[in-house]
Amino acid sequence: MRTSRGLRRLPRAPRAGAHPGLRAWTPLAGRGRSGSPGAAGLRGSHAGSAGGSAGLNLLSWKPCVPTMRLVILDNYDLASEWAAKYICNRIIQFKPGQDRYFTLGLPTGSTPLGCYKKLIEYHKNGDLSFKYVKTFNMDEYVGLPRNHPESYHSYMWNNFFKHIDIDPNNAHILDGNATDLQAECDAFEKKIKEAGGIDLFVGGIGPDGHIAFNEPGSSLVSRTRLKTLAMDTILANAKYFDGDLSKVPTMALTVGVGTVMDAREVMILITGAHKAFALYKAIEEGVNHMWTVSAFQQHPRTIFVCDEDATLELRVKTVKYFKGLMHVHNKLVDPLYSMKEGN
Repeated sequence: MRTSRGLRRLPRAPRAGAHPGLRAWTPLAGRGRSGSPGAAGLRGSHAGSAGGSAGLNLLSWKPCVPTMRLVILDNYDLASEWAAKYICNRIIQFKPGQDRYFTLGLPTGSTPLGCYKKLIEYHKNGDLSFKYVKTFNMDEYVGLPRNHPESYHSYMWNNFFKHIDIDPNNAHILDGNATDLQAECDAFEKKIKEAGGIDLFVGGIGPDGHIAFNEPGSSLVSRTRLKTLAMDTILANAKYFDGDLSKVPTMALTVGVGTVMDAREVMILITGAHKAFALYKAIEEGVNHMWTVSAFQQHPRTIFVCDEDATLELRVKTVKYFKGLMHVHNKLVDPLYSMKEGN
């Protein structure tokens, strides 16, 4: 249940020359009990005080100004639409071309489906093209045939790629049937580097706060690798395999937390009451490898996009604070840009 517990006051902004990744520059910066950067408090009435809002310009996304945003929409459909509009605007503002590709990291699962449907709609309306976009997916099962209906290859092509104008050679998905799985992971990291890195990595999380297949206990500096899946994950995925545990893959290839952290920008979609506690851990508590999504408190440009149900475990003051910023956040998606001539 949401409570009205008070929030701790923030320490002062870090001294000149401090590490740029410190969370003390963000709206939720604080320090956990162990002294590690966390998200224990809100700036509150000190938001406009001298030295208390240094670099906190919510109207401007600047790489040198670490900012964590929480965008709260009323329901899943509105959260999906906001995320799709943001992706659309970021691609168009980038002005991609033959020698300038926008690089997008993408997730699978049920959460991003609504976002993908809106992006397909924008494409079919002529507002958005993926001709000069490269994509890198987060993960893929090991040993599952590429054409299996539950493979992430099938998911991406059936739910997104075949409906847009992306060049198949620019849609990168890990091969879970590679002869040398470690070599496949190393090659994936190399392809990301050769593409110039990820401009925007979109992700979703599980109820236990894992992103991609970086389950509780994963290193927060991990890279793309082979991962043995936890029993909780196997049980959760059984619904996609007729409830038969023997059919559920037990291993997967996944990008690491460090791989996603290297992206210039990260947007994480979190919807549903069943993920409310994970959002609480991501926003209001410190960085913890048992909740890998919490690592993104320290990313210089992170946007959490959620629906109302996902906020049920957050403090009332936290929700009120971020809802009070929606007029600022909505300027990121309104107006919605278009690639149509004259727009």
